[in-house]
Order: sequence, then C-alpha cells, then structure tokens
Amino acid sequence: PADEIAPKPESIDHIHAAALPLAGLTAWQGLVRHGGLRKGQRVLVHAAAGGVGHLAVQIAKAHGAHVIATASPDKLDFVRSIGADEVVDYTAGDFTEKVGDVDLVLDAIGGDHADQSLKVVRDGGMLVSLLNVHDATRATAGARGIRVERMSVVPDRDGLIELGKLVDARKLAVHVAESFPLARAGDAHAFLAARPIGKVVLAV
Repeated sequence: PADEIAPKPESIDHIHAAALPLAGLTAWQGLVRHGGLRKGQRVLVHAAAGGVGHLAVQIAKAHGAHVIATASPDKLDFVRSIGADEVVDYTAGDFTEKVGDVDLVLDAIGGDHADQSLKVVRDGGMLVSLLNVHDATRATAGARGIRVERMSVVPDRDGLIELGKLVDARKLAVHVAESFPLARAGDAHAFLAARPIGKVVLAV
C-alpha cells in the first residue's frame, strides 16, 4: 500500500536503507508518537547499542533531549559516539542508583525491567515499552501519574519520511554490524545470537 512506503534516503546505500524501517519506526513511534518527545527532556534508552536502541539515542538527540543510555561495557564507547550524554553499564550494579529524574523511558527489555525503570521516572513522566508490562507495574505508575504504554510498530509512511530527512541531514546513521547473502541466513541468525551492535542485513 502507498501509505506504507517512502523513498530511500539519498545519502545511504540500499544495505543501510534496508536496515532502517522496522527498527527506525519502532524507535520513532516509541519516542515521538507514543512518548511525545520534547526538547530538553531527560530520556532513558535501554539496550542502547541494539537495533532499535542505537537509532532511538540518535532520534532523541535530534529532538534536543538529554539522553541517558544503558549498554554492556564493551558497547559504551559506541553509545557515546552516537550522542548519548550519559552512559550506564547495566552489568555494573543497579542502574537505578545511577539514574534519576527521567521524563521518558524507552524500554526494549520489559518484564521486571519495567518495574525498575519506574524508579527513575519522575512523577508525571512516561514509560514506553516494546514488550508486555505487568498489571502491578501499571498500578504503581498510575499512583504516581506516570503513563505506561505498550507499543507495537505499525506501517507509517510519514514516519519513514521523517527518518529519511534525519538520515540525509546527517543526524541519524544506521549501524550495520554485518551483511549476509540470503543463502547464509543461518549464519546471520548465529551472528545475531552474539548480540552485535546495530543491525544485521540479508542481501537478496
């Protein structure tokens, strides 16, 4: 359908363009459409070196947010390089002891992690989760005026166009960890198991 497609950004090749739509729209819709992202907000992005996370960091920065990002120790430098103002090694203790007064959280982990995230969200803030959130978490959030929204990405031409503008303006870069020919799809899945930085692409 015409309302689900958009022109490829002019400044990148087809491999990088192929890596953008699903993860990019997930980050865009989570932060902008659902989260109501605004300039000056403190935004926490979990799994910030992943496919969705590394794009979310850049989208939040492009909107003038102060970005706090969690990642594993070997990925902290990468997350800094794409614009995170603060980085937190989630393997080095409880992240809630290092982060606070957050306006908006984008959580790609879910479950008990969403409960922990609420501890760092200011009253009246927002938690957007890509996975299911416990009813108890919602109740806790409601008592503090925190909105909790569980989202699933949907086709979005307007969102793709906005992502393309950011890419061509050099404000958003897709990191492709590796590209595999379709015949090596099995190798691509094995590579993903190691949780590489960014996206993996199959070339057809």
